[in-house]
Amino acid sequence: MGDQLTTSAAALRMFFTDDIYLVGGDEQLAVAEQPAPSLIPPPAPLPIVEKVVMPVLEIAPAASFNYLGKNQKNVLILVKDDQNDVSTERGRELLRNIVKALQLTANDFALLNYHAYQDQHFPALKEFFASKLVMAFGVTPVQLGLVEHPANTIVMEGAVQVVFSQNLDMLSDNQNEKKALWGSMKKIRL
Repeated sequence: MGDQLTTSAAALRMFFTDDIYLVGGDEQLAVAEQPAPSLIPPPAPLPIVEKVVMPVLEIAPAASFNYLGKNQKNVLILVKDDQNDVSTERGRELLRNIVKALQLTANDFALLNYHAYQDQHFPALKEFFASKLVMAFGVTPVQLGLVEHPANTIVMEGAVQVVFSQNLDMLSDNQNEKKALWGSMKKIRL
């Protein structure tokens, strides 16, 4: 193969695109200082990029809820009562009737008093309980971070059936609301 050493500036520019500084004798400096024609255009100057500081996202700890039931059918029942664990006696009786009409047992659902968890929204509840059905009594869609939905009507939030209604105690005295709720409850598919 012959001599592979070259001092041709044109040949060197084909292989080296970065600046090269030669240190040594005068002959080598003379080669580096000679401008030579190039087939490759000089690289464009790099743009100046300002340092970008990304905000640190804090990952909230997974929510933990104190609820009744075993949630085996992934049914979440939300109540909101600041004076009782669930509701008044009339409200609890109405809830027992609703659960019985849907053929659910305490093993099938999770019953949560939302009063203690008002900072939690629908996505956190849905994820924690793996809900297929959410029945909310006295909890509004807005409180759960959702858009407004009509009362006593089944709506879909993703793959989850959701029904919003009055507080159980108030609902127990309102025949029209109970009829509307029952009409929707007959359409629930578990």
